[in-house]
Amino acid sequence: MTTSQQATGITSYRPDLAGVTHAVSSGHYLATAVGFRILEQGGNAIDAGVATGIAINVVVADNTSFGGVAPIVIYDATADRVFTLSGLGRWPGNATLEHFLEDRGGDIPTGMERVITPAAADAWLTALADHGTMTLEQVIAPALELARDGFPVSRAVGRRIAAAYEGFRGWPSTVEVFAPNGRPIAAGERLVRTDLARTFERLIDAERAAAGRGREAAIRAARDLFYTGEIGEEIVAAVQEGGGFLTMDDMASFHVGREAPETGTFTGPAGEFQVYTCGAWCQGPSFAEAIQILDGHDLLSMGHNSADYIHVLAETVKLSFADRDAFFGDPDMVDVPIKGLLDPSYASERRSQIDLEAAAPTMPPPGDPWRFEGRSAPAGYDYQPPEPLAAGSEGDTNYACVVDRWGNMFSATPSDTIGMAPLIRGLGFAPSGRGTQSWLDPRHPSALAPGKRPRLTPNALLAFKDGRPWMPFGTPGGDAQVQTTLQFFLNQAVFDMTPQQAAEAPRFQSKSFPDSFWPHAYYPGRLDLEGRIDPATAEELSRRGHLVNRIDDWARATGDVCGIALDSDTGTVTPASDLRADAYAMAR
Repeated sequence: MTTSQQATGITSYRPDLAGVTHAVSSGHYLATAVGFRILEQGGNAIDAGVATGIAINVVVADNTSFGGVAPIVIYDATADRVFTLSGLGRWPGNATLEHFLEDRGGDIPTGMERVITPAAADAWLTALADHGTMTLEQVIAPALELARDGFPVSRAVGRRIAAAYEGFRGWPSTVEVFAPNGRPIAAGERLVRTDLARTFERLIDAERAAAGRGREAAIRAARDLFYTGEIGEEIVAAVQEGGGFLTMDDMASFHVGREAPETGTFTGPAGEFQVYTCGAWCQGPSFAEAIQILDGHDLLSMGHNSADYIHVLAETVKLSFADRDAFFGDPDMVDVPIKGLLDPSYASERRSQIDLEAAAPTMPPPGDPWRFEGRSAPAGYDYQPPEPLAAGSEGDTNYACVVDRWGNMFSATPSDTIGMAPLIRGLGFAPSGRGTQSWLDPRHPSALAPGKRPRLTPNALLAFKDGRPWMPFGTPGGDAQVQTTLQFFLNQAVFDMTPQQAAEAPRFQSKSFPDSFWPHAYYPGRLDLEGRIDPATAEELSRRGHLVNRIDDWARATGDVCGIALDSDTGTVTPASDLRADAYAMAR
């Protein structure tokens, strides 16, 4: 086993990879190989990122879906611009909060009733058509091969399929693929996804038929097959047969949005950083708020993973997530005070509310970002703090990032699990069950409503350093995502770790906020520490009032982070991949 160690004292068990041409890092080694194949064939970061993401939809079969979600952040080197694609669907137009309150007894059950518009397919195809250089057939071919010919199930995926089995064993279409012999498919066994391969072939056929109209138009013809054509009709029929609300009108009116990113700033010993993320329809802006709150602390002098450091980060997350719970929702339908939330003066005010010697016993009250926009809360705003709730949570998501030889960057978090909704027989993927991230309290900013986007956990990130493109990064992990990427970022920005060291360093996460997945479990004061964190540190955190819970040394619950650092002076690309699951990186 190769190890490396710097003055930080953090050991990494994988080598520090580096290249001068391009790099890929993703949550599965086969998907990383797919992206690298596209780069070696001359594709750009968007071609390779889309290919990697679709391959993830095949091989990370338990935690992502081609019919799921896929938020994307892209840096276009030619335009010198960062933008996002809102790869998240909407509740159907005839889905109502009253249905779930009255007909389902205040529950959002698994299955087709929680299905929203599939968004991942549109996100991949829109990114490719608008910013790629290759055809859909070129970038989807590797995923088609994996689906058609099969691939060995990894240990991590096998464990998660086994854990999900009780939830999907009543869905015959899902069982046929993931438990074909009366038991969950196991690590090392070959998983073949014939129906999904055929779906990819149908999209290729649609593109070929429109090839005379040009590359972009041909890709959009494949998209039309999915959203307004036969595939769309098959999706809607399956969802409605299962009791869901999706219609062809919902499919036809849907399109991912191209949006400006939200941005947070941070100055550390390693430089000045700007971190870009998607809008308040996901939890991404809570990362931006958190780094601005932390910007006023001398984190370096505290020492990495000291009691002081962990305490300040945990309390910062509580503040940021209190604002997430109180204000975040679909900006198309909710008045989100995002300018106030990301105002540096607001961050300073929130920073002053941290007690350096005592943990907040619960999630703190939200702040008043309205004041930093020169206004008061809008009429009717009536947020109520959550009550503690002991309940389970759903896991989800994967991640992919690419940097190419031209300096383009791609960052995406595909998601949606096999336990949210059944696979559609004949198509081979599950429609997006992301309705699970809605609330049934009408006062909540992310309360369910027709046409509304749930508040998504997956959030892609992309950072600049000293005004120049630096790193796409992200992770799976539900509510752990912001906390994991925050620690990964600070490990480099403050403690000068290599990207690989930063990915492998011991982690921690607060649970002192309502979980984003239905039914929104909430454990006030709980702080999970990986086993590698010093016992004396854990004891001191307990003294300060944290309810410390020790978890595994390398806990998958803390994510599976990936990133690629670009040195703009030398052109060197340095990817990192976590070893808590299946993430791997490649560079040349």
